[in-house]
Amino acid sequence: MSTRSGLVDRHIAFVEALRGAGLSVSLAEDLDAIAVLGALDWTDRDVVREGYAASLVKRQAQRPTFEALFDLYFPRMVGGGAASLDPDAGSGEESGEESGDDVAASPVRDNAAALSAFREQLAEALAADDRQRLQQLAAEMVGRFGAMPGRGPGLSSWSAYTALQRVAPSELVAQIVAGLLAEGLTEEEAERGAGRRVGAFTAQVEADARRRIAEEKGADHVANVALRPSIERLDFMAARRSDLEEMRREIYPLARRLATRLTQEQHARRRGPLDFRRTVRASMSTGGVPIATHHRPKRPHRTELVVLCDVSGSVANFAQFTLLLVFALRDQFQKVRAFTFIDQVHEVTPYFKPGADVVDVMSDLAASTTHAALWGRTNYGRALGRFAEEHPDAVGPKTSLLVLGDARSNYSDLNEAVLRELAGTARHAWWLNPEHRRHWGTGDSAAAAYGDIVPMVECRNLTQLAEFVHDLTT
Repeated sequence: MSTRSGLVDRHIAFVEALRGAGLSVSLAEDLDAIAVLGALDWTDRDVVREGYAASLVKRQAQRPTFEALFDLYFPRMVGGGAASLDPDAGSGEESGEESGDDVAASPVRDNAAALSAFREQLAEALAADDRQRLQQLAAEMVGRFGAMPGRGPGLSSWSAYTALQRVAPSELVAQIVAGLLAEGLTEEEAERGAGRRVGAFTAQVEADARRRIAEEKGADHVANVALRPSIERLDFMAARRSDLEEMRREIYPLARRLATRLTQEQHARRRGPLDFRRTVRASMSTGGVPIATHHRPKRPHRTELVVLCDVSGSVANFAQFTLLLVFALRDQFQKVRAFTFIDQVHEVTPYFKPGADVVDVMSDLAASTTHAALWGRTNYGRALGRFAEEHPDAVGPKTSLLVLGDARSNYSDLNEAVLRELAGTARHAWWLNPEHRRHWGTGDSAAAAYGDIVPMVECRNLTQLAEFVHDLTT
């Protein structure tokens, strides 16, 4: 009889999924997690989760990804839970309403009366903020209103989208707000609290749908195709409003980590080239054997950076986060100037004051977009020409030029000669493109034409952005 429980395989698969999602888990941390779990009580799932988190999670930004993967590999329950195994569950009035083999064998009940009753229960639970009851209702909601039986092979039988469309918990916000106002909260506090409760419940529904799909197709499949990546690996152009708020909170911790790493590396490279004369002269005291080497002092050098950003709607978030990170690291540069454009050029350097609040900076940048657009359509050729005419002294031999944009110019004149002249004047020039490389050159994309003049780098998330800025400052 085999004594293999499968727990080790599950642990290994969980750790591999964390690594695949962008969390750096070393072998030592893996072994630490095993040691921690050996000392914990496995009858309490919350204790196991906290033990894993203490061993494997390094930053708070990684916690949502960890929680989602933990729910996949160590689910709270299987199927409909213990309630679905109760022979009395599902009996009563509703049990005789459905017919057919599939429905008779399933606890799923979806009709107008059931939907109305469920919405009443959900409204009461949301108003009372009863988290245990809401967790039960999330599982019930997916089981009753998110089932899609009879789909073809390879397609999942559960859908959080279908369940949310049927029940529409967002339509209960006004009812929750009214209850919170009666408790004495202000209107702003009540709206914020109601939105938070509905948002948390929606996340529970999505998590339960992933759990059920994982039971059908395996946790590895769901982790690879259905789970959103960590905030550091989430594409700028696929981010939702809540993701953007989290990215803003992450940008300055990321800048601090990057600045610390840069400082350490610069200290390590403090020695300059070998001073041959001093080394030979010093070797006379040891019989001509150069035991100790001497080096020339390294000449201090820091880069002057000019950033030219496309702030049209499709890439505005990418440009703003890149500007925030660059200015958070401005001490690493001798001088930084930033310009935004759509079809006109506008300098935004004054917005980045030392100690400025990130929300204010983002608001100012959004307001400045009107100065960067005359016709409202992105025109790279026109913007490059205006930049060269209005700011001829911006780019010089000591300057590194950084262009941010997707290179989609609405089939207008690309004005490649101006970009070639700017790249030739600057010490270095790069182009960061937030689109996936496979989309370059498609439709109105001029990535191929501009990429022949300036090295173009794919930069779709915070991880790629941090790696590029690190290489830029070293």
